[in-house]
Amino acid sequence: MRFYINSTIYTTRPQTSEGRLTKELRTYDLLDSLQISYTRIDHAATATIDDCMEVEALLGIHICKNLFLCNAQKTAFYLLMMPGHKKFKTKNLSKQIGSARLSFADDAHMKEFLDITPGSVSILGLANDRENQVQLLIDADVLREPYIGCHPCINTSSLKIKTADILEKFLPAVHHAYTLVELPWEEA
Repeated sequence: MRFYINSTIYTTRPQTSEGRLTKELRTYDLLDSLQISYTRIDHAATATIDDCMEVEALLGIHICKNLFLCNAQKTAFYLLMMPGHKKFKTKNLSKQIGSARLSFADDAHMKEFLDITPGSVSILGLANDRENQVQLLIDADVLREPYIGCHPCINTSSLKIKTADILEKFLPAVHHAYTLVELPWEEA
């Protein structure tokens, strides 16, 4: 299925706030204040990694898969960044972080902690997690790429940001560290 994509590539925030959500504008404010440059493209809502293929081609990156997870007791929450086309199996992650029975966290906690909705999950949502309720997990393969592709807290735009800027500027500014994990690629 083909969706609407504006093939115009921008290197600045939107010129107007019309039609933009406050959380998206806050994201641009933060990136600009941290002097983090980015390339941006606007498009119809993308709910899956497969929807992002055209965005990836236009920006020359791979969009990260961002999964919002929790333990069975819903007392520990995780944001997992991994390559978009890598398959996720909870057992591979659970062992590495010492947590049994990981599952997808509910929409209410996603909204409460990250101020985002399903389909818009992004590392940039950690700016809204002021009480550090969410632990960031990054698959090693993501860090091998020079750029990270992600949403600005809404899935109608995508950004290309230097991986180094995320690690060295963004994460310290939002007071989040990360845990490095290594998830296997499945054999064909």
